[in-house]
Amino acid sequence: METQLIIDNQALPASGNATYVRLHPTTGSAVTRAAAASVGDAVAAVESAHRAFQSWSQSGPTERRRILLKAADILESKTPQFIETMAKEIGASELWSGFNVMLAANLFREAAALATQIQGETIPTDKPGALSMTVRQPVGVILSIAPWNGPVVLAARAIAYPIICGNSVVFRASETSPRTHLLIAEALVEAGLPPGVLNVLTNDPSDAAEVVDALISHKAVRRINFTGSTRIGRIIAEKAGRHLKRCLLELGGKSPLVVLDDADIDEAVKAAVFGAFLYQGQICMSTERIVVDERIADEFVKIRRTGS
Repeated sequence: METQLIIDNQALPASGNATYVRLHPTTGSAVTRAAAASVGDAVAAVESAHRAFQSWSQSGPTERRRILLKAADILESKTPQFIETMAKEIGASELWSGFNVMLAANLFREAAALATQIQGETIPTDKPGALSMTVRQPVGVILSIAPWNGPVVLAARAIAYPIICGNSVVFRASETSPRTHLLIAEALVEAGLPPGVLNVLTNDPSDAAEVVDALISHKAVRRINFTGSTRIGRIIAEKAGRHLKRCLLELGGKSPLVVLDDADIDEAVKAAVFGAFLYQGQICMSTERIVVDERIADEFVKIRRTGS
């Protein structure tokens, strides 16, 4: 599989036709050859998004809703492509891939429904005959970065909500799942999203720090949305802080499963196994620890060990 950058709704090579290869983690064979964006490409993507923001921010809620609803249908129609691509790039099962696409399509529809729900407030004032109001306005270019382990739904979330609010997005795709992430952008382009409202970058892992730093520091980028590891999130927060830019971070955690004394033990064991091993335990909501009431602890452990 080969991928390029998407800037102004055009599939473009990186500067100098630079690429990197996504290798299969066990066989070492090439899975995806992706465009390796430079700092110049990153700047071009932001400037394109900034230009598109001028008109997209003035678009009406009906138009934004129409595009996202159409994109949701197109996304669902690409389910077989997602299943094939995710199996090759990240070893995802058909179940996990299909589940991702279903969630992402429904997320697009949910975001579309918010188009007419963006409201301000009327604020009391001491001045007679005066009225104070707050008005919510789009802020500009949003930098969104999503990981590979829940690639469709997490990318869709990082793209859809800023767009429905009238912002434009530069989406920096995961180096691990570039083709998967490009499929989402293609669905939005097919749905009629105007050029520049969503631009997609991929980069060589060795260039990640330089490229992301250029994106965060660009004056047109107003907000940063990152989902990923705590280590990288801390770095991004520090960089954003230097530029006084607000960022939204969803980082690592330890997800507990609590089993109370009145639980159905057999069903609790099934839930524990499912939660711990869905997609090999590589998702943010994987069960990381189990807290069991002392009165049923022995029985719970016995069932887990025997599988009975």
